[in-house]
Amino acid sequence: MTRPVPSRRHAIADDLRHQISTGHFKAGERLPSEVQLATHYTVSTPTLRSALALLQGEGLVEKIHGSGNFVRRLRKITYVGGVGTSSIPPLRVTVRTTNLEALGDLPALLNVPPLSPLTELLYVTHDEKAPHSLARICVPRDLAPTGCPSPEQMRARLADLRPPLSEIQERLGARLPTEEESTALRISTSLPVLSLTRVATNTVGRVVQAALIVLPGDRADVLFTTRLMPDEGTPTE
Repeated sequence: MTRPVPSRRHAIADDLRHQISTGHFKAGERLPSEVQLATHYTVSTPTLRSALALLQGEGLVEKIHGSGNFVRRLRKITYVGGVGTSSIPPLRVTVRTTNLEALGDLPALLNVPPLSPLTELLYVTHDEKAPHSLARICVPRDLAPTGCPSPEQMRARLADLRPPLSEIQERLGARLPTEEESTALRISTSLPVLSLTRVATNTVGRVVQAALIVLPGDRADVLFTTRLMPDEGTPTE
């Protein structure tokens, strides 16, 4: 039985994929221009762009407007469930604080009336110049921190709240990114992301924080650990 001949765009994508996997093109390196690649493979520019789109969809290549196509850095981030921390390599973090009103899904998420005053902190992590992941943290305005605290400061602040926390609920799902998320993270809209919603509630039943975290699926995993207590009377070493 004869095997089907791959299309030109698939053949080009296979060759570039091989060059990336063997280190000919290294992480963070700019690929030759689209005109140069089209000339090299003797194809039209649209065919070449179609081949690059396959690699962009796989998360191997990212196109930066005005700069060209680059081999993506695939540094892994591990989200550690239950405590709201992330085990990551050293990454640069930017934060933007915005006052807003509870609209859309936020009233139900934070258990507040529509239009209630909230403060949103938008965190974007960067691996050098490339965006890596993003998190939107929404808190009631009266609990909002001053300034632009780091993720570590926000976690410490949450742990010190009074009344103290009684529950952190996390919901994890996989989906395709929104247009806004794909633009912010510079990923293809066909690359799945891990979407994690974390809601923190204190001992009097008030939701004190809701975090909406988006992690590109090709550079993230999630770790949940359940610690089981031994039965009474069961000897432990």
